[in-house]
Amino acid sequence: QVQLVESGGGLAQAGGSLRLSCAASGSRFSIVTMGWYRQTSGNERELVATITSDGNTNYADPVKGRFTISRDNAKNTVYLQMNSLQPEDTAVYYCYTIALTNYRGRYWGQGTQVTVSS
Repeated sequence: QVQLVESGGGLAQAGGSLRLSCAASGSRFSIVTMGWYRQTSGNERELVATITSDGNTNYADPVKGRFTISRDNAKNTVYLQMNSLQPEDTAVYYCYTIALTNYRGRYWGQGTQVTVSS
């Protein structure tokens, strides 16, 4: 019903930057919320940042002041600008959306690897 395609992951050095993008596509849907989670091996998936359809944002404490989430409603795309990257940011980052189709549901992207070297 809703497909999320992520891009922008890769390798960065400590103190560097990356920008993640996630585009939503499908038929007859409207987005309520979009955001990002991340997960390292053996750990639970944790919230990074979210943004609502009217632009309200929320950030996890470890990324406040370094990461910025934004969206382009016309393109159904959410972005995560990651600055001052640290090795602790290394994880698989997953885009998600809460969207309305025939019902209200949560959809996930495939994940994109972010690796930060010291």
